[in-house]
Amino acid sequence: MRVVVLEPLGVSQERLAELAAPLGEAGHKVEFYATRERNWAVMAERASDADVVVIANHALKGDVVRLCPNLKMISVAFTGVDHLDLEACRTRGILVSNAAGYATSAVAELTLGLALALFRQILPADGAARSGGTLEGLRQRELRGKTFGVVGTGAIGKEVARLAAAFGCSVLGHRRSVPEGTEEEGILHVSLEDLLRRSDLVSLHVPLTDATRGLIGEEALALMKPDGVLINVARGPVVDQQALARALREGRLGGAGVDVFDLEPPLPPDHVLFGIPRLVLTPHLGYATEEALEERARIALENVLAWTQGRPRNVVCP
Repeated sequence: MRVVVLEPLGVSQERLAELAAPLGEAGHKVEFYATRERNWAVMAERASDADVVVIANHALKGDVVRLCPNLKMISVAFTGVDHLDLEACRTRGILVSNAAGYATSAVAELTLGLALALFRQILPADGAARSGGTLEGLRQRELRGKTFGVVGTGAIGKEVARLAAAFGCSVLGHRRSVPEGTEEEGILHVSLEDLLRRSDLVSLHVPLTDATRGLIGEEALALMKPDGVLINVARGPVVDQQALARALREGRLGGAGVDVFDLEPPLPPDHVLFGIPRLVLTPHLGYATEEALEERARIALENVLAWTQGRPRNVVCP
């Protein structure tokens, strides 16, 4: 089998070679590209005769998939696969796996980091200290005693709940597959509307689907407390970013932390969220700790090896 890693995975080439060694020992050829290519025609050329390709979070269009006649498997070194043309894969019978679970701790820790940054106004405080200012005008709040709402109580959501509880928060959760009133692992599950009304902080941990696209829009934001905080480390389109900008600008929301956007960074200079008050932005780095990046590379390559041995795992398609 020819295995092509189409983009960098965030670990050194030496470490990648070590992780891929079992594939080589099994007689498979593994090639790595150290640069990310945005031109789909060049991507297709790189993968043209590959049996397996490995990608991270760079979009893989159906045009590329259709120009790779030998392609049988795609190993996604990421949790979400909405950047991949799954319909093209289904049509061709191409198996797709993901690296579920690799960034659970990383994303959960960023969620709490954004919460602390907003509640303690860390960025404005840094600016005040550097400009000779004081704490005057910097409203300070504690997480202790607050209600933390977690939308999407999968692995990451549960880890966020555990960390929030350690800070002394009570935790509400919402997940469509869990009946309201169910309490598990310290999370009381309620309706989305109830969670939005009651929570001091709301964090989002849902995949991007037809059901979650625009989940948090004008109506949902209107249900939140005027000093409530929204944190999105899930997928950008889960939140109507125009509506979020209006709510913050008009003082109808206490603050927001956003790590994901409608498009992948770099963001254009006229992005709707730039210049908005009480907003902390990070360039989609929730998953990108050193530890998590190594874990995802390991999982992605082990997924390939398992598939070649007839025991596919972490399959998301077909």
